[in-house]
Amino acid sequence: MSDSPHVRALVDGHAGRLTLDRPRAINALDAAMIVALRAALDAWEHDPVVAVVVLDGAGERGLCAGGDVRALYDHLVAGRHEQAAEFFRAEYALNARIAEYPKPVVALADGITMGGGIGLAGHARVRVVTERSRLAMPETRIGFTPDVGGSLLLARAPGRLGEYLALTGTTMDAADALAVGLADRLVPSDRLGTLVEALATEPDPADVVARAAVAAPASALVAERTWIDDAFAADTVPEIVDRLHARPEEAASRTARLLGELSPTALAVTLVAVRRARTLPGLRAALEQEYGLVRWFARTQPDLVEGIRAQLVDKDRAPRWSPARPADVRAETVASAFADAPALWG
Repeated sequence: MSDSPHVRALVDGHAGRLTLDRPRAINALDAAMIVALRAALDAWEHDPVVAVVVLDGAGERGLCAGGDVRALYDHLVAGRHEQAAEFFRAEYALNARIAEYPKPVVALADGITMGGGIGLAGHARVRVVTERSRLAMPETRIGFTPDVGGSLLLARAPGRLGEYLALTGTTMDAADALAVGLADRLVPSDRLGTLVEALATEPDPADVVARAAVAAPASALVAERTWIDDAFAADTVPEIVDRLHARPEEAASRTARLLGELSPTALAVTLVAVRRARTLPGLRAALEQEYGLVRWFARTQPDLVEGIRAQLVDKDRAPRWSPARPADVRAETVASAFADAPALWG
């Protein structure tokens, strides 16, 4: 069924099994993988044998580390903006397909699940994490903004945790992911094999997962809400940084220093994107907003290419942002990021 060597699609009992099979890259998504995943979902939608879809990743490191950012870099430096846009269009359509799929999709977000991996797992009907799970939307670290519906998922987090997670790209463990609404159940990793077997034979996937699940420990992230909610309620990034510096907690000071290292433009746009997402009617609207932002970053913002260069190409971890300071990001620039509203849904 699959035209990608990196996606395994098979039917096991009444479960359609989708396994990302690119373990050396922590199952990072390329264009062919997106096509193959969509094709399997299309084929199984009306297959009377398939009652549930189970999504997981090969290897021990994680479900999916995100999209193929190096390929994006190559498109951008070559000026192939439309090819880059087509990748995101296909990816976002897949995200919506998973969210709207008429049969239950159970995502096993074991290990690293970031960026594009959140776009796969975060919109599934039943979202499973393990003690090994590490979830994040780290796009601001490459001069970009959370996408794949991540702006909406984070907007729904309690208090100002959404702004905090979107701007900082902080990694969550299973307890954090459950607390902010990015996961539904914690299942120990040594039970996943038995869980998958049961999903192939039993009729109610939510009940199967619930029986395998254990209680989650307290979220360390939620315990930090006092200073996070205070600081990240500010109207602008410079004001957030000022509030962080004024807080007595060392964690707040560390966060202020982190924000000082990230792309000022990406931070300013991300703050607005998450807050706008709270007002949108649903996932499709959020994806459409994100698609406009993707095109804006790709066509107008050098920080995206520079961030990928510094993190993944030259790996010098010394990006040169333009502008370099949050105070120098103009309100008109941020507004222009949301002015383009290209049609995403045909």
